[in-house]
This record gives sequence, structure tokens and C-alpha cells, in this order.
Amino acid sequence: MKAFLVGLALTLLVPAAHPVSAQAVTAQPLDRIVAVVDEDVVLQSELDRQIDTVTKQFANNPQQLPPRDVLERQLLDRLIMQKVQVARAGSTGVKASDAEVDQALTQIAKQNNMDVSQLRGAIQRQGLDYDQFRKGVREQLIVQHLRQRVAQSRAHVSDAEVDSLLKNGNLNRGELHLGYIMINVPDGATPEQIDEAHAKAAEAKKQIDGGMDFAAAAIRYSNAENALQGGDLGWRGLNELPPALVDVAGKMQDGQVSEPLRGPNGFHIIKLLGKRDSGAQLVTEYHARHVLIKTSELVSSEQAEKSAAAVRQRIVAGEDFAKAAKESSEDDANARLGGDLGWFSGDAYGTRVGEIVKTLKNGEISQPFQTDAGWHVLQLVDTRSTDKSGELQRDQAKNILFQRKAEDEYEAFLRQIRSEAYVDIRLPGVNAGATKPGAP
Repeated sequence: MKAFLVGLALTLLVPAAHPVSAQAVTAQPLDRIVAVVDEDVVLQSELDRQIDTVTKQFANNPQQLPPRDVLERQLLDRLIMQKVQVARAGSTGVKASDAEVDQALTQIAKQNNMDVSQLRGAIQRQGLDYDQFRKGVREQLIVQHLRQRVAQSRAHVSDAEVDSLLKNGNLNRGELHLGYIMINVPDGATPEQIDEAHAKAAEAKKQIDGGMDFAAAAIRYSNAENALQGGDLGWRGLNELPPALVDVAGKMQDGQVSEPLRGPNGFHIIKLLGKRDSGAQLVTEYHARHVLIKTSELVSSEQAEKSAAAVRQRIVAGEDFAKAAKESSEDDANARLGGDLGWFSGDAYGTRVGEIVKTLKNGEISQPFQTDAGWHVLQLVDTRSTDKSGELQRDQAKNILFQRKAEDEYEAFLRQIRSEAYVDIRLPGVNAGATKPGAP
């Protein structure tokens, strides 16, 4: 969720070039349909809002944007895919609750140093409809949930695959910062379609070699989801990237741009922006002990809280924590050990315990706090940083394999649902016409 929240937040950081008056809004021509997507439509106003947002984002570098007709088609394609994904999500029961949307809006507001009411005002001052903005956030969440469901149902990693990755020594610890351009090739592509995609990739490389900024080329040519961010993938672990890209990047110098690379989904061009070692994987661990007072049908939450507060008062007054825990704690697992929880990392005992222990200094005793188990009093004994590189390798290997498969599976899923959708493009100046389900 973080990536799309940042994207939405960035649009609010760029002030509108001109204030939008009520008269200007009412003077707009009647809306028209620029694409029919199954039982839904894309309106000209939706496309115009997208174009306006992108234009504002690049107000300081307008030369990076492609000609308006190219930008229109790229953004229309993205709106169509958004509609297709939301429709598929709806037909399979994938939703985003009001609470999730509220939480996302709160995070967007926080990223802009605002509260939600200030966010609403900022959106409206830019001539945007807040309800439409909220709808866009909901759709982004729905697409994210759909992506997660597809990954969980299609991307499976076996123990044998993990063993092989570890055994072959392919679990690299370095990181790469890459720029990325992808030229899609549809499923079941004809030789002509493959040649057309290759020609587009070759043209992109030619323009870059001729002086075009890589980010501008990504915006103009790339079909990847991050195209409008200039194709910047950020820092990625070597194991998070396709091996073919890692192999090519390993032979490149900073700033160098690769030739078009043929992949299963199309043609790829990468720019090496940097390399670095990931270093040791240090994890903060905590040694703590606690007293637990459970709630039950006979002990209310208020009563348990009072009992926990009384135990804390005894300890603060000088009673040994271990003695108090042995006498009063109802945690059968460690009461006889004086409430000792041993060494553990952040959320090993649950999110709430993790939140509390991170706020304490060595020797400090918390105020009573509640979890699903009951009411706790926690004392932090000590902290340490531990290199978990070796222990985390297996989990890391499994996660790396899963992420690789998840990305490939979702790309295949998108091509599938796009080919199954009815799409009729009516944007003036574009090769209009309907694409029937099953057509390449």
C-alpha cells in the first residue's frame, strides 16, 4: 500500500497552476465516453483528471512528458486496466472496507502534514472532487487486494526450490538501483506483434542513446506500472530481481543503459543507477519479563486492570519483580520463572507487547496495558542488536522466490483478464474500435 499512497500524496504536494473557480467548472463541456470496458465506461473527465495530475507532477520538467496524444493513450490504457481489475475483483468478492479507505486517507493526509479535513480542503482547492478521490483510493486498495489474492493462489514455493536456492549459493546479499522500461508482448503474440514490440524497444534505446533522459523514455515508451515514476525501481535486493536482469546489471557501470533484453513478457531495458552491499541483517532483540492478569467471566477488564496496577505499585515500591510475578502472574508458561520472557524480537509476543517494549528504557516498568490475553505489567531488562543473516536466510529465500513468482503470475493474470474483457476505445485520434473477449 505504501507505494500507491506515496503516489497519491505526491499529487497533493504540487499546487495547481491556476485556481479553479466555480464558474470555470460549470463552463466545462458535457462529458463523453472515451472507452467502454465491459459494463463500465471511461469518461473524458476521468482521463482529463489523470492528465492534469501527471502534468502537475512534471511541472518543473515538462520536457520529460511525451506528446499529449501519446500521454492520453498511455493513461487511457491504465484507466482501462484499472476498470478491468476492479471488475474482476468485484466478480470474485474482493472488496475494500470503509475502514481501510479511511485508514489510507489518514496516511495520505499524514504524509502531507495534514489531517483528513485539511486533505479534503486541499483536494477541493485543486478543483478535484473529494468523493472521486476517495473512490480512487478505494479502487487502488481493491486492486492491491486482488494482487494479493492472485499471488496467494498461484505463486507456490516448495521446500525443494528453497533448498536449491540455498544450496547453489544464489542467495546474494547485494542491492541494485535500477531504472526499468518494459515493452509488453501479449500472450500468444504473432511474429508481427513481437517485431512491433522489439522495434518500439529499439526506438526507445535509440532515443536514450541520442540524449533523451531515461525517465522521459520510460514515461513515453514503458508499459510497466512504474512508468510514470520514470521507471525507477528503487533499491532492490539482488534476489528480488529476475536473474537475467541481475546478470546483465552485474556487467554494467553506473549510468550505463542496456540493450533491449527479451523476456517472457516482452522486451526490457535497464539503466544501472547504483550498486551496494546490503550488509549484516541486524535485528533489535529485547529481554523482558511481565506479570499477566487474565480476564474471565468472573474477572472483568476493569478488575484485571486494577489488579495489574496494584502489582505494579508493589514493584515500584521495592518488591522484587520476579517475586511479584511468581505470586501474582497468571501466565502459566513463565510465572514460575519470575515472568521472564527471555530474548525476543519486536512483535514475537504480539503487536501490543512489541509497541510497549520499544518505548521502555532498560529497567523501566510499563504502565498496565491490555492485550487479548489480559492486562500486563512489563519490565524491560536489556536490549541487544543481533546479526540474523544466517537464521533469516531460509525465510529470505522463500520470500524471494515467492515475490518473483507473484510478479510473473500477476503479469500473466493481467494479460488474461485484458484479453477476456470487451473494450471499445472511442478516444478521438486513436485507432478506435472494439476488442472482443479472446482477441489478442
